[in-house]
Amino acid sequence: MIFLKSDEEIELLRESNQIVAKAHGEMAKIIKPGISTKYIEKIAEGFIRDNGAVPGFLNYNGFPGAVCISINDVVVHGIPSEEIVLKEGDIVSVDIGAYKNGFHGDSAYTYCVGEVSEEVMNLLKTTKESLYKGIEMARENNRVGDVSYAVQSYCEARGYGVVREMIGHGLGRKLHEDPEVPNYGRRGNGQKLKTGMVICIEPMINMGLRNVVIEKDGWTCRTVDRKQSAHYEHAVAIRKGEADILSGFEYIEEVLGDKFI
Repeated sequence: MIFLKSDEEIELLRESNQIVAKAHGEMAKIIKPGISTKYIEKIAEGFIRDNGAVPGFLNYNGFPGAVCISINDVVVHGIPSEEIVLKEGDIVSVDIGAYKNGFHGDSAYTYCVGEVSEEVMNLLKTTKESLYKGIEMARENNRVGDVSYAVQSYCEARGYGVVREMIGHGLGRKLHEDPEVPNYGRRGNGQKLKTGMVICIEPMINMGLRNVVIEKDGWTCRTVDRKQSAHYEHAVAIRKGEADILSGFEYIEEVLGDKFI
């Protein structure tokens, strides 16, 4: 069932998503070689709680972390650990959720750890650009397939693999609501988009093959060929015109400056 949100509910969703956006600004300040993913989690969770929210992912379907932190060939759902330490040249996707006033926020960004290769940088740029290609199609009377096709076609034309198993979703009082928002699909197919719908668009794009495998922990999702994967996500409200982005990367940009891609 799809729940259309009132303007008041969308503003509550915006508040939760802005907490997530600002938490990402804090991530941009600390991510560097030598820190553990557990430390990243600690900073993110502290910021969320200091702003009157709770981590949306903690214990969600049994997930043991407050945030998902995925390095290099881990696509999504990496579990924070003291043993996992960032190294120069890594990329790390941080997926953050915050729950406040009965509504969820959800956004992801893939960060460079120090200097990365040109090949990896091109993967990040393409994935992030595909997010905005999808957002361009997220407007009233378009269909989910229009969003999906925009992401898929943009990335596959550049030789990248588009993950099928992990997809975007509706967002509201629950972290995952209808409709499902795949990153692959056909134009004109799928659920019609209506004003009041709030969805998360989140391309997960691989350097190599699109195929993934789930590790024995039941969460960690890796590429089968162990090549890098990037992940970017925004929560958007559907409007008659352009989609209303409820999250945002501007706080990351303020910190990274010229290094913001």
